[in-house]
Amino acid sequence: MSRPARSSGATPGEYMDRSLHAALARWTLGLSPAAVGAAYLDWAVHLAACPGKRFDLLGEAAKQMARFANYSWAASLQSPPPTIVEPLPQDRRFAGAGWQHWPFNILSQGFLLQEQWWQAATSNVRGVSRHHEAMVQFGARQILDTLSPSNFLPTNPELLARTASEGGTNLLHGLQHMAEDWQRQVTHQPPVGADEFKVGVNLATSPGKVVLRNRLIELIQYAPRTEKVRPEPILIVPAWIMKYYILDLSETDSLVRYLTEQGFTVFMISWKNPGPAERDLGMEDYRTLGVMAALDAISAIVPSVKVHALGYCLGGTLLTIAAATMAREGDQRLKSVTLLAAQVDFSEAGELTLFIDESQVAFLEDMMWEQGGLDASQMAGTFRLLRSNDLLWSYIQRNYLLAERPPLNDLMAWNADATRMPYRMHSEYLRHLFLDNDLAEGRYLTGGKPVAISDIRVPIFAVGTEWDHVAPWRSTYKIHLLADCAITYVLTVGGHNAGIVSAIDRPNRSYRIATRDAGGAYLDPDRWLDEATRHEGSWWPALTAWLGAHSGEPVAPPALGAAEAGYPPIGDAPGTYVLET
Repeated sequence: MSRPARSSGATPGEYMDRSLHAALARWTLGLSPAAVGAAYLDWAVHLAACPGKRFDLLGEAAKQMARFANYSWAASLQSPPPTIVEPLPQDRRFAGAGWQHWPFNILSQGFLLQEQWWQAATSNVRGVSRHHEAMVQFGARQILDTLSPSNFLPTNPELLARTASEGGTNLLHGLQHMAEDWQRQVTHQPPVGADEFKVGVNLATSPGKVVLRNRLIELIQYAPRTEKVRPEPILIVPAWIMKYYILDLSETDSLVRYLTEQGFTVFMISWKNPGPAERDLGMEDYRTLGVMAALDAISAIVPSVKVHALGYCLGGTLLTIAAATMAREGDQRLKSVTLLAAQVDFSEAGELTLFIDESQVAFLEDMMWEQGGLDASQMAGTFRLLRSNDLLWSYIQRNYLLAERPPLNDLMAWNADATRMPYRMHSEYLRHLFLDNDLAEGRYLTGGKPVAISDIRVPIFAVGTEWDHVAPWRSTYKIHLLADCAITYVLTVGGHNAGIVSAIDRPNRSYRIATRDAGGAYLDPDRWLDEATRHEGSWWPALTAWLGAHSGEPVAPPALGAAEAGYPPIGDAPGTYVLET
């Protein structure tokens, strides 16, 4: 992206400051030094003022050293005692059999004891703000994860065994992998294996037509797969932080294909990948040029019927804003709202909030101001930090030390097909939703007027995923506090993406489901978890059953597009916007 001209009423001094911050951001990976420094200063000053806390930490350190000494002595005598501390359930770094033998059992236990001590050292220091405490804890985890014995050849039994059995050739092949990855990164090529997946060839292959194109979206209408369809069409609003075809991956992993096979007419928004020309598009543009323009087209193609609207992630947040605005204005075109891993209350929005405070947002704004938006690589770097064990260190071990190249699947290929976000939109999103929580608290404006989620009267089907690090399920569950309509909530296994892409033939799938009637009493998430009915398999059939219960009797499918109404087919699916890089 090219640097914008001095504009927007910025003074020379403001221009200088923003340019300096943008240059600094290239070296800090977008993290504000002031935000990080303030967090550590808050923690250090309050810890210094708490001699009792420091005394407790010294006592805990002495206790752990004694336990570790006893364990080490017993382990050296070839009679390993019971482990001192167990890793967290999701931590698989020390799961191999080699870690149970000397000296690797000592290394792993010593490391886990350090993690435990630093967790205590960065927690419950009186006076430290919750946000700063979370930032310091996150920083400590990142440093410890870097120093884990699983990351180094001499201290990892699996790596040593592989190196010995292959005479070190794994390390040579790993260097080749590293060089290949570096070359692909600097030349902006997709990762190894992604070339085998092509949009329109083996990804996003559901047949259909583009029936609307404006400066922000293409609207795809998919061809029917049944002789008759439900009269109410479905509009899918994906997030623009990702390409839409996560919901139309391969033939076996396509929610679009499944819905059409169940007798629904499906429309999908495909967002344009914004560049410098789109830097000033805001959240209101995404609502009007996106959701509302799509609804206008659908109302012309399938007239006189209401629409089931489905939003995923950030698309679900936007859909909620649009639905609340429509309710305020008396627009009754919606039949139902479905929210997939979508947040409307951002007060507990997971570890992403580590990067959201006034200092950090201002720093990001200056970086985006110069670039025109947030680059895909910068977003990817943030998500890798949130799951560094899975997305960074395990990748380095497998690819560069073990010299393994696990094949990419369709979801991994989609994940590599990243997008950008416009400067103005992302600034508004961070400030009004994450930082100030305006939507949940009734301050978010559309058309110059505030919207209230409680105005929504159509039923809601909401889905959360158990291991979601982007939209934690307890955060998505807060729709129960904000909407008075009937809500069916589903909690499925999996993460933010894999939990939603839950094809019916995928193994080890299960979900819980319960419905609160309109005006019903609130049930807290812990009690809901105890009382909700658990089912084996994918949650997709539960969605289609719910949609079917809120739909009319099947009718003949509508034509693709409506030329007489100004929406002729203008191209085949998947369209052109999805191909933009």
